[in-house]
Amino acid sequence: MMPQSSIKSSEAQLLQTLNGLQHLAETHRFKAWLLDQFGVLHDGKQPYPGAISTLKKLASTGARMVIISNSSRRASTTMEKMKSLGFDPSLFVGAITSGELTHQYLQRRDDDWFAALGKSCIHMTWSDRGAISLKGLDLQIVENVEEAEFVLAHGTEALGHPSGAVCPMTLEELEKILERCAAKRIPMVVANPDFVTVEARALRVMPGTLAAKYEKLGGEVKWMGKPDKIIYKSAMAMAGADALDSIAVGDSLHHDIKGANEAGIHSAFITGGIHATELGVSSFGEVADLSSVQALASKYDAYPSFVLPAFTW
Repeated sequence: MMPQSSIKSSEAQLLQTLNGLQHLAETHRFKAWLLDQFGVLHDGKQPYPGAISTLKKLASTGARMVIISNSSRRASTTMEKMKSLGFDPSLFVGAITSGELTHQYLQRRDDDWFAALGKSCIHMTWSDRGAISLKGLDLQIVENVEEAEFVLAHGTEALGHPSGAVCPMTLEELEKILERCAAKRIPMVVANPDFVTVEARALRVMPGTLAAKYEKLGGEVKWMGKPDKIIYKSAMAMAGADALDSIAVGDSLHHDIKGANEAGIHSAFITGGIHATELGVSSFGEVADLSSVQALASKYDAYPSFVLPAFTW
C-alpha cells in the first residue's frame, strides 16, 4: 500500500473526469467497490436516474459491491431501505454502516477505548426519522448530565428517555446539553460522522455537526465512520479485497474521498451530491467545472482519483 502522502499527491496529479463508470469498470477491474448511498445511489426518497441499472452492469463485471455508509442505523436496516427503494440487495456483498460499527464496538467492548466506557449515557437520536434502538447493548439511558458517563450521538432531533421514548429537541437545545457534558469532560461516541446529508435535494444536519461542536468545546470524540479508516478496513474485509483492489465512490470530499485517501485506496467523486451547490451544479448529470473541483479538493485536502457527475454507466 502506498503511504498516505503518496496517495494524495498521485491522485491530485492523475485526477480524471469521466462521463460514467463503464470505462472505469472495464479497464481498471477493481475487485471491491465501496459505495456510499445518500448522494450517490439515492437521495433518501428515490434512486437517482440510472443508479439501479448501473449497479446491475457493474455487478456483471464481477465487482464485489459493499455499501459503506455513515448512517447511524444498523446494516440490516440499511439493506431493507435499499430494497424498499427498488435496489436488489443480492447485488451487494453487504453493508457496513457507522451505526453497525458503533453497535458492535459497544456490544463487544474488546477495544481498550470502549472497554473503558461506562454504561450510562446521554442519547441523542432521531424523532421524525425514527429513533435508534439500543436493544442488546446493556446501556442505561439518563437525562441528567450529572449521571452520564458518555454521550452517544445517533441523531440530531431528540433526546432519548430512560423509558425508551424520545423527547424532540432543537439543534440549539441539544448543543446546550453538550456544553454541560463538555464541562463534565465525558467522551462522545458519534454513530454518524456526517455533517449534513442530501435528502430530496435539500441538506439535513447530521450528528457529525454535534460532534464537531463537542470537539470545539474541548470534548473527546470517537468518530465511528468515514473518514476514519476503521470503516474502510471493515468494508474491504467484507469484500475479501485489499487496498490495491478497492475503490470508494462517494459525494463527500471530507468523508468519502478523504477517508479513501486515509485508507490508501482509489476513489471516485460524484459531483452532483452534497457539494453540488458549491460546484455550481444545478441539475442531475450536469458536469462540474474541473477547476472548481480541484479548488474544492484543495480546500478539503481530499483528492479523488476520478470525477463523475453521477453514478451512471
